[in-house]
Amino acid sequence: MAKPASIKIRLNSTADTGFFYVTKKNARTMTEKMVVRKYDPVVRKHVEFREAKIK
Repeated sequence: MAKPASIKIRLNSTADTGFFYVTKKNARTMTEKMVVRKYDPVVRKHVEFREAKIK
């Protein structure tokens, strides 16, 4: 059986609030780590979220 193209990843806030998003990405086309600016409701600002593995 073939491996799925998309994997689940965790996007951790760089504001050190402990807030995170869970999303999917295509591991074959996006080989580098994902960095996205999203809203962090703890600090009530848009900050960078960096990819980490789901434990």
